[in-house]
Amino acid sequence: MSDAATRRKQEACEAIDAMRDMLLAVSHDIWEHPELCFDEHYAHDRLAAELEAAGLEVTRSAYGLDTAFEATAGTSGPIVAVCCEYDALPDIGHACGHNIIAAAGLGAGLAAARSAQGGSGRVRVLGTPAEEGGGGKVYMIQRGAFDEVSAALMVHPADQDLTAMDTIAMQQLDVSYVGKAAHAAAAPHLGRNALDGAVLGYNALAALRQHIAPTERIHGIFTDGGGKANIVPDHAAMTWYVRSPSVDGLADLKDRVLRCIEAGANAAEVEVDCTWVEPAYSDMIDDIALLASYRANASTLGRVVAEPNPDTAVTGSTDMGNVSHVVASIHPMIKAAPSGVAIHTPDFSQHAASPLGDAAVIDGAKAMAMTIIDVWEKG
Repeated sequence: MSDAATRRKQEACEAIDAMRDMLLAVSHDIWEHPELCFDEHYAHDRLAAELEAAGLEVTRSAYGLDTAFEATAGTSGPIVAVCCEYDALPDIGHACGHNIIAAAGLGAGLAAARSAQGGSGRVRVLGTPAEEGGGGKVYMIQRGAFDEVSAALMVHPADQDLTAMDTIAMQQLDVSYVGKAAHAAAAPHLGRNALDGAVLGYNALAALRQHIAPTERIHGIFTDGGGKANIVPDHAAMTWYVRSPSVDGLADLKDRVLRCIEAGANAAEVEVDCTWVEPAYSDMIDDIALLASYRANASTLGRVVAEPNPDTAVTGSTDMGNVSHVVASIHPMIKAAPSGVAIHTPDFSQHAASPLGDAAVIDGAKAMAMTIIDVWEKG
C-alpha cells in the first residue's frame, strides 16, 4: 500500500470521527422511526438530506423506486458502491439493525466522497429499500444501479464480527386453496374444505422437512383459515419461504414443495393456486480479495473479524446475494450486540441503538471507507 493510500485512510477515519455525532443521530433517528419495505420515506429523506448537505449530487426516488436514492462523487477511477439498507420488521422494528447499516453506509460514503476529490476513484452511495422481503436491490440491478461498478459493499450488524453471513437463496411462495362452502352441521357432505387442503399440504411439507439437506429451510404460516367454524371453509391460504444454499438447489427444492402443496389439494378435492413471489433472493458470493481488505482494515480498529463456525454462524437470505452475482461484493457481519443475541429478535432491536450499536456504526463506516480506498489503489 502506498504512502498516499495510508494517508487517505487516516484522513477518512478522521473525517468519520468528525461526523460521529451526526452519524449516531441518523442511526437513532431511523431506529426511532421504523418503516416497512418500500415505505421508508422518513429514512430516505433523512439520508438524502445529509448527503446533500455534504455537497453530494443526490437522486431521490432513484431507479423507479420511491424510497431508493443514489449519491455520487468523484470524476474518474473505479466506482465503488456502498449499500444502505433502512427498512424495519413488523412489530419488532429495527431488529435486524438496518439503522446501523444505513448510518455506517452514510459515513463510509461521505468519507470516501472527500477522498475522491483527489481524482483516483468514484463512490456511489445507494439507498436500497425493502431488503426484508421486497428485493429492492434486485430491481435496482435490473435498472442499472450497479452498472460499471467495480465493487459493492455493506456491513450487517450481528452478535459477532464475522467475515460473512451464511447467505442462502430464497423465494416466497403464496398458496391459495379454493373449495366449496357448506353448512358444517346440516350438510357438510356438500362442501369441499379448503382448510383441509391447506392442512394436508402443510403436513406433507412437514414430512418433507425430514428429508431435505441440513442447509435447506422450508417454513410457513397460515394466512387464512376460513371465516366461521360452522361453515366449511371455501378458501384457505398460506405463505412459505423456501431456502437452499444455491440458486440451482432452490429450483430443485421448489419442485418438491409444489408436489406437497398439490397433494393436499388432491386429497381434499379442492383447487389450489401457487404463486412464486418475485424477486427471488440469490446466494451470496463473497469476493475473497475484497473481504481480505475489509478484514485487514477492521483489524486496525481493534476488531477481529472471524470466519463463522457452527456456534457463531448467522444464516439468512438477502438481496445483497443478487448483487454479488453481478459485481464483486462483500456482506460482513459487525458486532453490535452481546454474544448470543440473535438478529430478528426484540432484544437485538434494543441493542441496535445501544453503545455497541453505535460503535458498529463508526467502525463499520471506517472499515468500509478504508476498503474503498484499497479498491481505488488497485485500480
